Amino acid sequence: MLSEGVFILALDVFFHLGYSRKVTMVMIRLSRIGKKNHPTYRIVVSDKQKDMCAPYLEALGTYDPHTQPSTFVVDKDRLLQWMKNGAQLSDTVHNLCIVNKVIEGEKRNMMHKKVKKEEETTTTAKPETPPATQEKPKEEVAAKPETPETEKKEAAS
Repeated sequence: MLSEGVFILALDVFFHLGYSRKVTMVMIRLSRIGKKNHPTYRIVVSDKQKDMCAPYLEALGTYDPHTQPSTFVVDKDRLLQWMKNGAQLSDTVHNLCIVNKVIEGEKRNMMHKKVKKEEETTTTAKPETPPATQEKPKEEVAAKPETPETEKKEAAS
């Protein structure tokens, strides 16, 4: 049996070498199942870092977008329990839960746009010049001086 001092020394070496217990974020998201060109989805709880097809912690329900209206079946109690424990919802699952009144709130914007910083826009932007409201005077076309050759051609016709 290890004494207390040896145990603390072992922990110091363990953390000094870079080993630590990694905290993984848990996500509630969709995992695709179903036939080719006819997907249905399973609502699963899994580690955020893992692939969606990897083994999951728990299946909470299903989503079938092909039925009219689309079928969304979820165990509400388990979903709220996972959320209480710190699990994050993906944008799609969050919006589906709001539409089906499982949770309350606003839908998330799923189109992630890059927001430009004001500093970048002010330093690189040129000062705006007002549009020209005055019309430029049209240049008058000077009449061609008539030459004796053009007079002869006009008289011949």
